[in-house]
Amino acid sequence: LYALMQFLCAPLLGSLSDRFGRRPVILVSLFGGGLDYFLLAYAPNLSWFVVGRIIAGITGANYAAAAAYIADVSPPEKRAANFGLIGAAFGLGFIIGPAMGGWLGDISLRLPFMVAGGLTLLNWLYGMFVLPESLASQNHRAFSWKRANPVGALLDLRRYPMVLGLSWTFFLVNVAHQVFPATWVLYTGYRFGWSAKEVGFSLAFVGVMAALVQGGLTRVVIPKLGEKRAALFGLIVSVFSYVCYGLATQGWMIYAIIVWGSLGGLATPAIQGMVSRQVGADEQGGVQGSLTSLTSVAGILGPPIATSLFGYFISSQAPMALPGAAFFFAAALVILAIGLAMRSLRNELATS
Repeated sequence: LYALMQFLCAPLLGSLSDRFGRRPVILVSLFGGGLDYFLLAYAPNLSWFVVGRIIAGITGANYAAAAAYIADVSPPEKRAANFGLIGAAFGLGFIIGPAMGGWLGDISLRLPFMVAGGLTLLNWLYGMFVLPESLASQNHRAFSWKRANPVGALLDLRRYPMVLGLSWTFFLVNVAHQVFPATWVLYTGYRFGWSAKEVGFSLAFVGVMAALVQGGLTRVVIPKLGEKRAALFGLIVSVFSYVCYGLATQGWMIYAIIVWGSLGGLATPAIQGMVSRQVGADEQGGVQGSLTSLTSVAGILGPPIATSLFGYFISSQAPMALPGAAFFFAAALVILAIGLAMRSLRNELATS
């Protein structure tokens, strides 16, 4: 439900931010998200959780407006590096959030939701009293329902062949990435006998490396390599890391793979940077909304594919035991993504 609502609403919020500005969309969605956490904290039954996930998906679609804000305030040559800061923020949140949730949940199951709601509303207060508008008045664009729905928004990308090709690359990379949230606990428990504590340490380490790469290295590597080569380098690293995850025979190997595999995180901000360069200042919200929609579709499709592959290839029905099958499938998707990226960037690479 969360991913579905993001898919439906990301182009809408992105288009609204092109029309009314980034700040109002971010503020309304933050306020709604904060209230949603309190709804979940006091939900009397499971049906209210369903309502809460719907609201969370709608308000979580503000990623499109946030990404458009970064595009507004960044010169074209620095956008990819600044998009990496979003990944760094997710990485840090990935370290702190689960630890806080576990600690607070030991005190009361409702408390993590209440604290999350309080933090979100504090964020809303910052936006209300500190955050300036980023979209210049001359760059506001008329709202159109044709562009504000996910199908229309994706079809609108046909005006930019390079953007359309890179968007499909972005989609395949995100489908492949779903192997991690879908099977990490299952795979490491089955293959290495990891406990919840060991899984938690490994995920915290993933967050540390994501923060270092996307918050630090992107600002150094992407300007030196250029967005095109940085994207291709990150995609190639991702292929090899997925294969190595699937072949790993000892738990310590996973940490080694996380270290160099995190360099694959260069690809996403580099792709976002290239996409943002191709469209005007009055279209950033709509395009970022389209990318967020594709991420949401990946979140719908990826987990059942990954878990089905894992489940089948450890079962007695499988022709051979292959616990890493989902990771090998992810590697194949990224290889296909590289082919699409090369096709989209062929002319660009030839002239650079």
